[in-house]
Amino acid sequence: MTNSIKDIKAQLDKITKPDDPFLTELASDARIGVQKALIRQKKIIAAAIAEEARLERLLTYERQLYQEGFKAIAGIDEVGRGPLAGPVVAACVVLPQNCKIKGLDDSKKIPKSKHDAIYQAVLEKAKGVGVGIIDHDTIDRVNIYEATKLAMIAATDHLKGEVSQPDYLLIDAMSLNLPIPQQSIIKGDANSLSIAAASIVAKVTRDHLMADYDKQFPGYDFAQNAGYGTKNHLCAIQTLGVSPIHRKSFEPIKSFISKD
Repeated sequence: MTNSIKDIKAQLDKITKPDDPFLTELASDARIGVQKALIRQKKIIAAAIAEEARLERLLTYERQLYQEGFKAIAGIDEVGRGPLAGPVVAACVVLPQNCKIKGLDDSKKIPKSKHDAIYQAVLEKAKGVGVGIIDHDTIDRVNIYEATKLAMIAATDHLKGEVSQPDYLLIDAMSLNLPIPQQSIIKGDANSLSIAAASIVAKVTRDHLMADYDKQFPGYDFAQNAGYGTKNHLCAIQTLGVSPIHRKSFEPIKSFISKD
């Protein structure tokens, strides 16, 4: 008796390997519905294999460090160096060995609609998470580069969970004055899963802060632009003036203030 298309689809949903004999068997089934289901499942399998390979590549640095004997490897990244308003936020995240979180990547590459879900997945799986927040006043006082370092150091100091003290740091394009072995990785959030985890934690944390600021200081569209210099944001500055959380050492804020 020929299986119904519904039954075939149910069986296809369970297949995860591209060389499964059932896929070969279905290739000779002339029914259009079967062929569509077969093509769909092959695409799903191919995507899953590609995602597994991508995540495996992102664990290259971590695997090498595990082989060297390190056990608590922290990824560190920041968000908010470029905005005209608000804080710079850094996160420090220690993931379990061999941890893979589907969809985790450099936060700039993750669709905004998936930010919160991946953020929650990181919090649930991480052995330790720390966040450092350096406000606009400090940024103006010490400059954004030094403020970023302060945020990263604070994130490391605030690490909480099963692991509160990392024994190695993987840092996105920075070196920190800390007595912990470390490695600075250019584009680290695209090359290390631990740094990518820190990237999404920092991103979501800062976005939530800016959404709160949007309620405190309406009109600047902080919930949407996160403090970056969008056209609407710049127009709002011309209309409303500078808000209490704008970075006064940044242009065009600095020039706007000097005109008053």
